[in-house]
Amino acid sequence: MDQGVNLMERILLLIHPEADGSLPKSALEALGAAAALSKEASRSVWLSERATGGGFVATCGAQRFLGVVGEQFAQARYASDAAAAEALIKTSQATVVLAPATSRWSRVLAGVAQRVGGRIDTHVTALEAEEGRLCATRWYYRQRMFARITRGHRPWMLTLEPGIAPPWQGAAGSAQVENVAVALPDAMRRTTVSGVQAPAADQQTIRPDADLLFVAGAGWTKNQKDGKSHVDEAAKLILGFLRASKASLGSSKSLVDLAGEGQAVLPFMSHLNQVGQTGATPRHPKGLSTCCHGEEPHVVGWRFISERRAVNLDPNCGWAQGKADVLYVADAFEVMAKVNERL
Repeated sequence: MDQGVNLMERILLLIHPEADGSLPKSALEALGAAAALSKEASRSVWLSERATGGGFVATCGAQRFLGVVGEQFAQARYASDAAAAEALIKTSQATVVLAPATSRWSRVLAGVAQRVGGRIDTHVTALEAEEGRLCATRWYYRQRMFARITRGHRPWMLTLEPGIAPPWQGAAGSAQVENVAVALPDAMRRTTVSGVQAPAADQQTIRPDADLLFVAGAGWTKNQKDGKSHVDEAAKLILGFLRASKASLGSSKSLVDLAGEGQAVLPFMSHLNQVGQTGATPRHPKGLSTCCHGEEPHVVGWRFISERRAVNLDPNCGWAQGKADVLYVADAFEVMAKVNERL
């Protein structure tokens, strides 16, 4: 649907490349959302010196490509990122500024909105044009209700949640990138990145781009049918599945809180894995819950999972009440052992 005729906005899309010069999936999704809004509006791209000639997105239909070039802009830093974004907004004279909700953009854009006299809305989950107006959707009250927002004030800045639009795809090309000069005095370059500490790839359990979200509930650490708990066996089964499937790991609040109750816990599980009302709201295509009863506070975090399945010994658990597409009434220990054998 071509909404460019009715939506009279000058759209600026802010994106930044990864360390190797490639664009993250979240940036391509934001570009897809911007392209769907208006084929006539101006879209601009922030490229580092590693991105040559706008080749990544040269055929996206943008009227202009603006770039802030220089090694001093390659690393994430509030002062330089904010100065670059401010310069791009003023140069493009954008009325609407879009950006993926990466940690880098989420940290600086509220301050940039203050500098340019704009307004900002974050965690936007949908964009559409209605009767010539831009409407944004955002969830509230721990994602139990949503609101559709429109503003008359400009510039209007919005950060877009991952997964709200298909990643933009197009043929490679070349584009003329207009260099936007940004002066960075020494006072704005005091913060430097000395290094990155990250777990090995096979130890990483949170994988936002994984096709499958595997959620472990508190039942994994409870007494089993022999009257004993088997935490070590549970850990081996879960980690074995994650290594073989490259799935992302989630948990219910009850599981990560067991340590405070003096009970045994899975050593690799933390609050960062928590999914639900007090945790994350992931957007994986598929989700598999094991040893979790499907209570509402936990299930609310699954609302954007496309296909939901669960394994539980209780046929009357919450998952059976229309919250899962398929419920397997079975022992998760036995099921996952068989699954790991096949994998």
